[in-house]
Amino acid sequence: MFDTTAGKTFLSDRETLMRIQFVLLMLLLLCQATPLYAQPPLRLNTFTGPPLSTPDHTGYYDRILLEAFSRLKIPIAIGHLPAERSLQNADSGIDDGDFVRVAGLEQRYPNLVMVPEKIDDFEFVAFTRTINLPTDSWKALTPYQVGIVRGWKILEQNLAGVKKLTEVRDQKQLFTLLKNGRADVVVYARAEGLGLLGQLGIADARILEPPLAVQPMHLYLNKKHAGLVAPLAAVLKSMKKEGAFAAIARQTIAAPLSGKNHRAHH
Repeated sequence: MFDTTAGKTFLSDRETLMRIQFVLLMLLLLCQATPLYAQPPLRLNTFTGPPLSTPDHTGYYDRILLEAFSRLKIPIAIGHLPAERSLQNADSGIDDGDFVRVAGLEQRYPNLVMVPEKIDDFEFVAFTRTINLPTDSWKALTPYQVGIVRGWKILEQNLAGVKKLTEVRDQKQLFTLLKNGRADVVVYARAEGLGLLGQLGIADARILEPPLAVQPMHLYLNKKHAGLVAPLAAVLKSMKKEGAFAAIARQTIAAPLSGKNHRAHH
């Protein structure tokens, strides 16, 4: 006589096996559909503001870095912090990187590694409402009350000997010093500084020429991401050759700025 119980058991075991195989297949397909870079985004901070970096990440530097990391299939999040704190967070590993900065900071912040392909050239210039003189050296500002943003190492080092050096938290505070007559001169990057003059309604300010310095500016990463330095440098270089830097510049900084042309796409 045919044992129906055994047949049912066989079918039940076979159905269970098929269900397990189906679940495993779905998991495999799901893993293949999920990007390999599915990971928390790298946190990069900057002290710069519009039009170079904006809260909605549509600024010039934002667009460049979002595109560069996207080509490496790495998600990033961009935050805005005061200059000194941004450096400290990147160096300590609280955050993953900091931009844009002059070369050589790894000597003071040993946990940072610089991506050697520059993002931009900064023209460091003096903004004033009251004086008129050629700024052919840092020493030209020695007799004056000068304001800078705390954490800008190139300015801290070169302006230590001025009559009075006032260091403030951020760029808006800096240009408020100028607006309120609490500094004869404030030193900042030409491109963003021009934008801040407009934002704060400082119509009578001017830039002293020539620039105090023109420096290549870089992205720094915490050393735990040192493996990304070479790939990022290659991507940035490729983007420049393709014209991506120039295209982003036209879309983000050409309209808001006036005066001497910004050198961002050089």
